[in-house]
Amino acid sequence: MSWLTDPLTYEFFVRALTVTTVAAVVCAVLSCWLVLIGWALMGDAVSHAVLPGVVLAYVLGAPFAIGALVFALIAVALIGGLRDSSRLKEDTAIGVVFTSIFALGLVLISVTPSQTDLAHILFGNLLGVSTGDAVQVFVLAALAVVVLVAKRRDLTLFAFDPIHAFAIGLSPRWLSALLLGLLAVVTVTALQAVGVILVVALLIIPGATAYLLTDRFARMLLIAPAIAGACAILGIYASFWLDASPGGVVVLTMSLVFAVVYLASPRHGVLARRVARRRARKAFVGPASPAPEGNRA
Repeated sequence: MSWLTDPLTYEFFVRALTVTTVAAVVCAVLSCWLVLIGWALMGDAVSHAVLPGVVLAYVLGAPFAIGALVFALIAVALIGGLRDSSRLKEDTAIGVVFTSIFALGLVLISVTPSQTDLAHILFGNLLGVSTGDAVQVFVLAALAVVVLVAKRRDLTLFAFDPIHAFAIGLSPRWLSALLLGLLAVVTVTALQAVGVILVVALLIIPGATAYLLTDRFARMLLIAPAIAGACAILGIYASFWLDASPGGVVVLTMSLVFAVVYLASPRHGVLARRVARRRARKAFVGPASPAPEGNRA
């Protein structure tokens, strides 16, 4: 029991554990929609685009969350505008916008005189999370979860069939903008936990893992947060005892769970599909016919 109770005597560990679990759970809920729609690259873009906003917020003395949220929304607007006003496809627009904004952030870090190591923006600073940072994470996470729960039916219909959503009076454009705005909010929530580079893992891996375990979206919304929360807790404990990067260990734990599910999922795993193919082949070929009496010699 000392392996579980000893770390809890440290205030920084309890704060890191709480913030990481909350960020992982809210990211996992949103990741279900991102996986279904195919917006994995969009999550990557938004997570990288917040970097200059965080740097400028530090320069101006404003909360990091405000600067990150502003630039996340700017990135979403630029991607949508570039996609709709040119012949470029969405993946190309995403690549142009997020690399440009991320490069701006790197330049701002290099020219900004600071006694604070702004590199923790890239890799997270869980052990240095303050009470104010934790409150920001909780408020943004609560806001995102409330909106997702309230609009879950509309967003689910948009994810599966946007044409049908339009036919019954919903606006796919508005729902897309709402989902992108929530993506920006959730990205800012997870930024403090694992940093810019690893945020995309929290936004994709839990949903992808749940997608391999069930064919029902309602169950997927339960499985993904459960996996993310368990991996967050296990990862934080492992990082404490291994003296390793907390964010990296959490994401690595999620990756290991995904690998196990990918191989051993009861219906969609690699092993299950191989067994199903063998059975189908045997059923198609059928049992070998006995040789005629005259040919048995």
